[in-house]
Amino acid sequence: MDVTIQIVAAFVGSLGYGIIFNVRRGHLIPAAFGGMLTWAVYLISAAVTGGIIAPSVIGGAFAAMYAEILARIRKAPANQFLVVSLMPLVPGRALYYTMSCVVQRDWLESRYYGTQTLQYALGIAAGMCLVWAFWDMARKIAEKKRQLQSEKGC
Repeated sequence: MDVTIQIVAAFVGSLGYGIIFNVRRGHLIPAAFGGMLTWAVYLISAAVTGGIIAPSVIGGAFAAMYAEILARIRKAPANQFLVVSLMPLVPGRALYYTMSCVVQRDWLESRYYGTQTLQYALGIAAGMCLVWAFWDMARKIAEKKRQLQSEKGC
């Protein structure tokens, strides 16, 4: 039951961010669906791997791949789908507690939560970068293949 509530909340929260970021009406539901799927992937990977970094990398990679694929299908910029899909992964709780502990001058706790926040952020960024590197490599290989085929045809 708790997982179902989390996944539904991820959809609703992503939908809200899509509205705030003025995602076009036709792209709003698919983008929010990406947020829901991203959170589901994160929960599954967290249950399998544990920790913070691995599930964040997997979730970030999934969101980036989803955004790139949907951008090609719907002929729209990938960032519209990416920003909304990543919203459930944003480490709001860890960041809030980091800042709260800093304000209270509890340096030990702020370091603990700050480290967690950094791990989430780096994991998400690493996952996105892996997908973008793969996507760029695949594009260049396809371009080179087209170029070689056009040279053979001449």
